[in-house]
Parts: sequence; C-alpha cells; structure tokens
Amino acid sequence: MKRILFQDTSFRDGFQSFFGARVLTEDFIPAVEAASHAGITHFEAGGGARFQSLFLYCGESAFDMMDKFREAAGPDANLQTLARGINVVALSQQPKDMIDLHAKMFKKHGITHIRNFDALNDVRNLEYSGQCIKDAGLHHQAVVTLMELPPGCSGAHDEEFYINRLKQILDSGLPFDSICFKDASGTSNPNKIYKTIKAARKIVSDDTILWLHTHETAGQGVYQYMAGINGGVDGICVARAPVSGGTGQPDLLSMWNALKGTDYTLDIDVNKILEANAVFNEQMKEYYFPPEALKVSSEVLLSPMPGGALTANTMMMRDTGTLKLYPQVIEAMSECVAKGGFGTSVTPVSQFYFQQAFANVTQGPWKKITDGYGNMVLGYFGKTPVEPDEEVVKIAEEQLGKPRFDGNPLDILEPGIPKAKAILEKEGLDVTDENIFIVGALETPGGNKGLDFLKGNFSINVRKNVEEQASEPAAKSKGTGGFENFVVTVNGEDYNVSVKEGTADVQSYQEVKTVEQKPQPAAAPTGDVAEVTSSVPGNVYKVAVKVGDSVNENDTLLILEAMKMETPVASPAVGTIAAIDVEQGDVVEAGQRLLTISR
Repeated sequence: MKRILFQDTSFRDGFQSFFGARVLTEDFIPAVEAASHAGITHFEAGGGARFQSLFLYCGESAFDMMDKFREAAGPDANLQTLARGINVVALSQQPKDMIDLHAKMFKKHGITHIRNFDALNDVRNLEYSGQCIKDAGLHHQAVVTLMELPPGCSGAHDEEFYINRLKQILDSGLPFDSICFKDASGTSNPNKIYKTIKAARKIVSDDTILWLHTHETAGQGVYQYMAGINGGVDGICVARAPVSGGTGQPDLLSMWNALKGTDYTLDIDVNKILEANAVFNEQMKEYYFPPEALKVSSEVLLSPMPGGALTANTMMMRDTGTLKLYPQVIEAMSECVAKGGFGTSVTPVSQFYFQQAFANVTQGPWKKITDGYGNMVLGYFGKTPVEPDEEVVKIAEEQLGKPRFDGNPLDILEPGIPKAKAILEKEGLDVTDENIFIVGALETPGGNKGLDFLKGNFSINVRKNVEEQASEPAAKSKGTGGFENFVVTVNGEDYNVSVKEGTADVQSYQEVKTVEQKPQPAAAPTGDVAEVTSSVPGNVYKVAVKVGDSVNENDTLLILEAMKMETPVASPAVGTIAAIDVEQGDVVEAGQRLLTISR
C-alpha cells in the first residue's frame, strides 16, 4: 500500500482562503503546537498573501511570525512557503538582488521548502528564483499552474499544454527537488488531471516527487485528488477544520476516508487529528467566516477565481462598501480571462483579472486598463500562453503609454537593495536585511506600505465577531448570502456589522471610518470653483495635498485604493485647494466629492 504524502495548508492557504490572510499570530500558534503533537510534520507556514497581509492588516512582521511558527512546530518539521517566481512574495516584480534576498531571509527565519510558481507558466520566470532558492539551501518545488478555461476558449490549459511546460522545466536545467501541479481555482476537470499526472509520471525520473494542489471552491477537490493519486501523484495539500473545504483545500480526514479500500493511505492517527482540530476550532471561534468561503461556488468554473483570492477580494469589497458588485465582477472576469492570454488564474494574474473586471463594471468595459492587467497583456510579466486580444493590447499601449515587450522582465528591473537602503537611511530606520526586504517588497506606485509599517503608520483590520450592543440605531443595507449589513455606533465608534437575516445573531464586525457627506454627482468646473469627485468606490490611501496648496492641472491630489489597485485622482484645473472633504482611511463611493479647488 502506497503512503501518500500530505502538507497541512491550514495556517497559510487556509487563512488566505477563509480570512483573506488576516489572522493574528497569537491566535493560531497554539493550534500549530497541537498539530505538531498530533504527528503532522509538513506545514505551509507563510509566503504568498500571508507575507504582505501581516504588514498591511495585522500590524505584524511576517519574519516574526515565521520565527514563532518554527518554535511551535519544532526543529524537525518541514515548513514550506509560497513564492511567485519573479514576484516572490512582493506586490510587484522584484529585481535579482531582492529575489536572492528573499530566499536568504526565509531560510534565516526557519523555512525549509519553497513552492515556486509562475502564473503565466513562463519557465524563464522560475529559473533565477529557483537557483536562488537552491543556493540558499532550501528545497525548491517547481510548479506547473492549472485551471479550466472559460467556455469557448482553447489553445492552452489542456494535457498537452501542461506536459509541454513540464518538459520546458526539465530541458531548462532549472534546479528542483520536486514538482507540483497547482490548481488555485479548483476548476480543472478531474479526468484532465489524471491524464496529465499519468503522462508526467512517464517523463520524470522514478525518484521525482510529484505533488498536486487544489481547492474545493467548485466542489471538485476530492475528485481531483483521487484522479491525481490514481495517475501517480505522491503528495497532496490538505487542510483541517475549521478552514478546510469551501474555498480552502480538501479536508485531511475527508481524504483519509476517501482512500479507504484503495491501494493508498494517509499515515495519520485519526484521534490525535481530532484533538488537534478541537484546539484549532477553539482558537478560531472569534473569527468571522465569510459565507462565500463556506459554500461551493460553481460559477468559478466559468470565471476561474482562486479560493485564496475569492475571499481576499470579497473582504476588500466589504472594506470599500462594494460587495454588492461581486456577482457582476465575477461574471465580467470571464471576458478578462478570455482576452488576457490565458495566464493561470493564480496570484498575481488572478488579481489582474479581478481588478480589470472590477474596472469594467465600475467604469465601463475597457474604459480603464488597470496597471497589472495592462502590463501583463503587453508582456512585462513574461509571455502569456497565447497571444492576448489585439484590441485590448492596443488600448493598453495607448493608456499605459508603453509598447509591447517580448524580452525577459528581469532584464529591465533596476537593483532594489540600494534603493531600499537609501530609504531606510533617510528615515533613520535600522538598515537590516529584514527591513530592506520589507521596504523593497511592499513598495507601490503611490507609496511604500513597508515603510509605513516600520514607521508605525498602519491600522489593524482583522474581522472578528462582535459582542457589544449598539448604543445608537443601526443604518441597514442589504447583504449577500442571507446576511444583512449594518453600520452600528458603539461608544462613538462606527462598525460594519453583518447579521443573519431573520435573527439577532451577529456574524461579524469591523470598525470603520465613515464619511458623512452624501455621494454627489460629478460636476464640471464652473466659475471660480472646481469640485473633484471620485470616479470609483474605494479607500482613501493617501491625501497628497492640504488646504491652501497651489496645484496645476493633472497634479495628483490623492490616491484611492480598491482591490489592491491604486487610482490617482488628478487635478482638473490650476488653482488652490479650498477644502478637503476626506482623510486617509475613509471609504468613499463613486461620485462622492473629495475636495474643492478654487481658481
């Protein structure tokens, strides 16, 4: 009987898939200790969104979290993180010196394995990062990314395409210790997975370990794993209650049961796993479980949205008051995939698809090409599996003001370490390798969220259940999935509260900063005054001016942020800032007045 290897993804992909990666370290470390005592020896311990979300939403350092994870899991556990090729764990592509520093820092902070993927399946994007991982003394798991295409699409993401990409990895000389086939959306047809793994098994060496990773989002996960195991896969990724199933990985105990009576088994002590699950459930009892994370979402079969991105996106839509748009955005995403060149819907490409769909819904189809999607179709992230739609490429060239690029993205990125050092020195902050990486990895076009963190300029945004009673009447709005959303004031502070319809059961809360001003229609400058309004809903990320400042036409006045996408708001005229109606952290709606310019 063959023993199937497994990795417990609960504390990384599970957290991302259920909570948008927003989980405080102190709230789950006891569950790691319990899992270790239950005999689990291989954990997904960080990386991916669990790197940046700790800084952005939890007010914590991901490096400190990894240190505590290592202590809790014990010295001999395999701790694995997730990296995105040339993006590694950053918000954008990283230059060579930062890619190398990533591997060294993760090794220093207790990691032993790194799963390394590229959403475009462009093997060039894995070569340098993979070499750095190996040079740092880490286990390098190279990845082929999978999904199902929207109806009517063909030319990639079939058995032939995946085997071709595997052969490219083998022929490139890319150093690796194992191979993973990763379906972040959980949409791949199980028969296709069986044929792909069976064919892969024939062309790799007998001692090559093959892994399969998927999600239960579309209700396919256990079937996919059974197909992969029957095809010859050696290891699978599973999660445990309360973050298994739904948008997360198939459940460990469910897979153990599914393998009964076959030639395969999972080597676990079921009673000890149940004890560890009880600890985990207790640790997570205060956290808000979004309803969309707990169900089968069959619509992703047509618009392949990863489980980890689905909940992260709906969390951000809750933050910006746009959750009601989710059904329209997920429907619009299918066209973005079809016209975008068939990059796999996994970070960062899944976010590019969703951001572009969000823009198409809120601003009109293809009226605004988002930076990520535009750079992808123009080739600045690598080569897409098929050529993107020519009309979309033309629009992207015009709006982004740059031509198509067919070179290696690494060749046009300037070194990042000298720049990060200069920022730290200017700000009087410690110039450590950790701080260099934080500042380099979390830079955005509108600012530097890593620097904000190091300077203490951050807020904690972790959704937990609320027990306080409202001291003022609640403002009510219709929610989704059988929930109603309220704005509740408690001791002078406003909260978004989600309540199960027809009950008094509070499901979640989040403290918010609200803007009392009513949304107003956009107005063209007339007379001596120009009102500047928001073209999109979102959060105010940065206010770049103050009352009394002189501004020129097209100067950036402030930056709005929605879905990890920054939208600069430009001045429509020359003049002086007369009034500012919002401040950093406010949630605004499309058409709402942001500030006034006197001319």
